[in-house]
Amino acid sequence: MEYGQQRRGFFKRLLAGAGIASAAAPSLAQAQSATGGATTNAFLPRYARALNYKSLKQSSYDATGGNRDYWPIKPGAVQELFNQQGAGVITHIWFTIAAQSPLHLKELILRAYWDGNSKPSIETPVGDFFGLNLGDYVIYESQYLSCSPGKSLNCYFAMPYRNGARMTVTNEGSRDVGAYYSNIDFIKVDSLPADAMYFHAQYRQAAPHHAVAKNPDGSTPVNPNGKENHVYCEARGRGHLMGVTLGVIQITEGWMGEGDDMIFVDDETKPVIVGTGSEDYFLGSWNFGGREGAKQFSHHQYGAPLIQSPERTGGRYCLYRFHGDNPVTFTRYLRHTMEHGHGNDRGDNFYSCGFWYQDKPYTDFPALPPLSQRIPVVKA
Repeated sequence: MEYGQQRRGFFKRLLAGAGIASAAAPSLAQAQSATGGATTNAFLPRYARALNYKSLKQSSYDATGGNRDYWPIKPGAVQELFNQQGAGVITHIWFTIAAQSPLHLKELILRAYWDGNSKPSIETPVGDFFGLNLGDYVIYESQYLSCSPGKSLNCYFAMPYRNGARMTVTNEGSRDVGAYYSNIDFIKVDSLPADAMYFHAQYRQAAPHHAVAKNPDGSTPVNPNGKENHVYCEARGRGHLMGVTLGVIQITEGWMGEGDDMIFVDDETKPVIVGTGSEDYFLGSWNFGGREGAKQFSHHQYGAPLIQSPERTGGRYCLYRFHGDNPVTFTRYLRHTMEHGHGNDRGDNFYSCGFWYQDKPYTDFPALPPLSQRIPVVKA
């Protein structure tokens, strides 16, 4: 119940003022009497009141009426998943994939284009988008992303568009995707509020990172400005950060998570937000339990659904952190970063996807690394 209320609350706030949420929740005047008490209609939940939108879906269903409710995707082919004109909001995405390659979560590239833009606002491997950054399926649930038994992928980030939206997936692998099943739920509206933001997702990797050399006395150089940090995402304009997914492969022994998160907000020279360690940013603690006691976990806003061989060479982690309780706002500039080890003294492999909303439906993305570099392996 709590999860549903939180997700509906985020969606309601996003669309407030569009004439959509107004029918779904009482106004302040309706919700309170002159004496400050609740009125007789304040107890009604959103779904028990009139809703002013049209619910629709685009899917991979068999248009002939048969049971081939999927798309095969040949190597190099681009499959359109969604195409809609006018104003609306994607509210939920569900995929499940049958592919010949065991690496298909890194080979398939998801892209989304808002309002007719020629460049994507989402560009990331499918696996990284859904928190499976190392290419393996892991069962978990968060508030915005999940992976269910049967290898089904779900996303609940609201994705508004004013004039139209298009979503594609590209098979950059060398083997067939036998069946790509897709259901994308959306609502059609007359218009969006002026302050509705566009959803973005950006892939970044460093495999491996460059480890900063130690000082002659064995200490790590100080890192006040985050120059060598891993970058999750970078954007210009106005918006707010929603979170990240991260996959890590250790290339040496020891704890990989002593790096601080550093978020640059409207100032490119120094971070405004600085944390106390990687496991702290992902809202765990003490190395997630350490070399012998680390345990996987997944919660609504944070988690580590994959921990294998912790603190060992070849150790693997999948992590996520969302800021739904307090999205990090920016008015001109955002760069979300994290040290790889204390002061960047480790050279582990990082594969990440950053999520945010901004006022313009595109920002300059770095070139997507070629497939050969995206495959998660131990690289010394």
